Amino acid sequence: MKFKVNSGLNIEATALGKPSDPLVVLLHGGGQTRHAWGGTAEKLSEEGFYAVAIDLRGHGDSDWSEEGDYAIESHKDDLLSIIESVGKPASLIGASLGGMISLSAAGDDIFKELCTSLIMVDIGIYPNEEGSNQILSFMDSGSKGFSSLEEASDAISSFLPHREKPTDLSGLNKNLRLKSDGRYYWHWDPRFIQSRSDKRSEYRQRQKDYAESVQVPTLLIRGALSNVVTQEEVDDFLKTITHAEFIEIDKAAHMIAGDRNDIFANAAIDFLLKTSNKK
Repeated sequence: MKFKVNSGLNIEATALGKPSDPLVVLLHGGGQTRHAWGGTAEKLSEEGFYAVAIDLRGHGDSDWSEEGDYAIESHKDDLLSIIESVGKPASLIGASLGGMISLSAAGDDIFKELCTSLIMVDIGIYPNEEGSNQILSFMDSGSKGFSSLEEASDAISSFLPHREKPTDLSGLNKNLRLKSDGRYYWHWDPRFIQSRSDKRSEYRQRQKDYAESVQVPTLLIRGALSNVVTQEEVDDFLKTITHAEFIEIDKAAHMIAGDRNDIFANAAIDFLLKTSNKK
């Protein structure tokens, strides 16, 4: 399904479950697609939630911004448009970039009646700078494309050595596109990386302000192997959003849903069942 958001962009989404069930919107991390939530969305729908996983602007099958606008605030406007289009409040599950967007929504007065709960997946109020830069470097390293799916898989395995390399590489076709030069490229707008603001202090203060305004039930899930959410980020998050709950998932790094999907999905569902009207 597609959503035409206020900016005029088309945002691609996959919806599972009954539209009459409580709405959960899933937002992936930078460089990923909605397919990162496949197993989680399926479990959510089985538990009686209407799970809508979106491709963020500039990612997957969603439109790219002609202006190269990938600011958190612009992503948040897209999210607001989507929730209003569905027509009822949503629980938000956001990983990395998707978590930053979700936090900005949950702490924004405009969203007060549209956000019912918040699950942050391996992202604090803002990411650990060193860990974040490592991810961006990996993303940028594929800018010239790959000669084959095998080469792309090798690059991923080098970046995620804790994760077993899959024998079936067909799933990479959801994240890569074969172009006319015969090389495979990540399916996201390269300007996404280039759009990172130099005004980091302003961005951090804005996210902090949003965090201080969050009132909805909140869960922070950290991968025990993560270098994007260190203990410092955890402590800052829990000190700022004092009612937030915290779970750490063993043997998982930054991409928790990919590393330990069953454990992650069960933790998210338990939290949603506890904090929603579903019992």
